Amino acid sequence: MPMDARATDLPRFEPRNPDYERLIRDSFYKQGLMRTLGAEIADIVPGAVDLRLPASDGVTQQHGYIHAGATTALADTAAGCAALTLFPAGTGVLTSEFKVNLLNPAVGDVVVAEGRVIKSGRRLTICKADVYGERNNASVHILTGLFTMVCVENLEG
Repeated sequence: MPMDARATDLPRFEPRNPDYERLIRDSFYKQGLMRTLGAEIADIVPGAVDLRLPASDGVTQQHGYIHAGATTALADTAAGCAALTLFPAGTGVLTSEFKVNLLNPAVGDVVVAEGRVIKSGRRLTICKADVYGERNNASVHILTGLFTMVCVENLEG
């Protein structure tokens, strides 16, 4: 689902790095876990990043649901990428803290994680992420979480 379908009232943020989109793509595709899971970038705008994870046997748990570890990793990465869109050049992002609620079993042909910046600070950025399972034009809310991201100098991406 495109970014505008669920979140039509996204806050407007000004990126401090004019090359933020390239930075997000480079950072994302360097992540071995995201490659291993088969995740991909769906959308990038300042303060918001959507990621997609096609369902596969490699990301399921013993009952056939998509594993909470996969959905949580996707949410963390979406939130981190959303924060990074607003960081200055020459900095990187690390997660300081997060709390997630697993709302429903993770089902769907694809899982979408929507990372959104709530408040961008000089050092700390607070983000939220929601994860949805999508199948046959229906959506199930799987996870919601709150994330604290740290802007780290001299750590590109």
